[in-house]
Order: sequence, then C-alpha cells, then structure tokens
Amino acid sequence: MDVLIYLIPIALFLGGLGLVGFLWSLKSGQYDDLEGAKWRVLSDDDLPPDQRPHKSAGAE
Repeated sequence: MDVLIYLIPIALFLGGLGLVGFLWSLKSGQYDDLEGAKWRVLSDDDLPPDQRPHKSAGAE
C-alpha cells in the first residue's frame, strides 16, 4: 500500500501532462484542416515536373 503514495501522484502528473499536450495541439491549430491532409497525400506537387506520372490519351 505504500507504493500508492508514489503511483497516484505520478499518474495524476502524467494525465495532466497529456491534457496540457492536447490543449496545446488544439491551440496551435493541429486539427483545423482534417479534410485537406487526405487530398495532399494524393497530389504530385512535390515531384519535379519531369518525374510526375503522365496520363496516356486513351487510358482512363
């Protein structure tokens, strides 16, 4: 039972640390654009123009 004297404050501290991290992420705008990330994954804008895949005229 003596170990609870240490474990309860450590658990409360870690929970508070997680809460502070979550509130910081809300304030810094981490969740502002949830839809844009899935479309940015599909874009080829980060590739140089000569390495971008080309669509052939007859293929759909």
